[in-house]
Amino acid sequence: MTLKKYFISLLLIIPLLGSAQEDIYDPSKEYEYPTDPLVKDKLDKWQDLKFGVLLHWGVYTQAGIPESWVICGEPWPKRDTTLNYEEYKKWYWNLAKQFNPTKFNPEKWAEISKNGGMKYVVFTTKHHDGFNMFDTKQSDYKITNGPFKNNPKADVTKYIFDAYRKQGMMIGAYFSKPDWHSQDFWWDRFPTPSRNINYDIAKYPEKWQKFKNFTFNQIGEILGNYGNIDILWLDGGWIRPALKSELARTEWGLDKRGRSNYPNFNQEVDMPRIAKMAREKQPGIIIVDRTVHGPYENYRTPEQQIPKEQMSTPWETCITLTKAWSYRKPEEEKIKSSAWVIHTLAEIVAKGGNMLLSWGPTPEGEFPKGIEKPLQEVGNWLKVNGAAIYSTRITQNYNDGNTWFTQSKDGKTKYAIVCIKEGEAVPTSVQWKGNQPTKNGTIKLVSTAKNVNWKKEGNGVIVEIPKNFVGMKTEALVFALN
Repeated sequence: MTLKKYFISLLLIIPLLGSAQEDIYDPSKEYEYPTDPLVKDKLDKWQDLKFGVLLHWGVYTQAGIPESWVICGEPWPKRDTTLNYEEYKKWYWNLAKQFNPTKFNPEKWAEISKNGGMKYVVFTTKHHDGFNMFDTKQSDYKITNGPFKNNPKADVTKYIFDAYRKQGMMIGAYFSKPDWHSQDFWWDRFPTPSRNINYDIAKYPEKWQKFKNFTFNQIGEILGNYGNIDILWLDGGWIRPALKSELARTEWGLDKRGRSNYPNFNQEVDMPRIAKMAREKQPGIIIVDRTVHGPYENYRTPEQQIPKEQMSTPWETCITLTKAWSYRKPEEEKIKSSAWVIHTLAEIVAKGGNMLLSWGPTPEGEFPKGIEKPLQEVGNWLKVNGAAIYSTRITQNYNDGNTWFTQSKDGKTKYAIVCIKEGEAVPTSVQWKGNQPTKNGTIKLVSTAKNVNWKKEGNGVIVEIPKNFVGMKTEALVFALN
């Protein structure tokens, strides 16, 4: 059957935070629904989860610097200018000889994440720098070939996936399509001026074929050797087939973003071959070829931003809890509050998305100090109010001011999530427009499972808050409308 294409209008985006890189990918403006029944079923289950964790961990962690981008030859990444560029890259590659996370405790990671209310994990098996956090046979540049190699848990990907799987979470493997350490991508015969390959594929097709085989084999190792995996999360959207139209060239801003000087610059890695292999090894796996529209972008991934309007197609915002994607030194770190997380999660879910919250473990292999408290507060709130988040779907009238609306998957119950401004106390009453209960219906405070007094006010409602809640501090109140 021909794949059905669904087009959505151009989205205006609200940037929430600075990204780990200069540009922020726009969410796709075109979505193609999968037709494989197993993929459709898993995608539906993934949409039930709503809240996941993205973990950036690699050699960059050792120095507390931005993941990978500091070695990119583009002008925007900040790097140590006391070294020339080639010396800096050598220094960076050699961080692998120091990376020794002797306090690595994946069971503790999974426990903290579960207590925070997360339902799935995406882990960086390899970032753009090419350092492998799994025991690949395709490269010696890997965690199992450094000072950590004799540790019983040296193959960290295995133990992270095992620990999160034991907590009942879906497993996602982040994998970077570009590999800046590979001589078949950044060939040291030439300079490395940008994130792209640094040689002419037309002149050296056999070299690019070697890289495509390398990518295929590495993804095959991850999907074949590490148990059940639910999501293949592919980063590096500039590694893609040529963009042949002027519209595509304009949409992706290739000249400005450094991905290519020409719209016909082809850097495809044969996704049909990869996807076929992936689903033979992991039937029903969700493939997320980020920002590459088509059959291998099973859900869209706006980064550090939330679409202005609700979207009916599957999507996920990846966004940081800390200052940046990966670990920073304590004096540079800034951790967001539980109120920020809950308010952001409510908006994302009401608009039809999932929230993938990111932070980076330390060089020693622990979670940064300070994240456990806000995560525990988020988890405590979700234990009481999770019915308005998990397994919900969008409703037509999804927002009024600081109130966000969702509905149960069967459509029988609507939820109003009233966000309380951080630092303020619960008022004597709250109100919103639209989403009134049915005739003779009720409004129930979810945290007490008891009905509350309310009255209609025009096309909205005014809800009286129980006296024992007035003046207290909470991130949000949730009401069930029947």
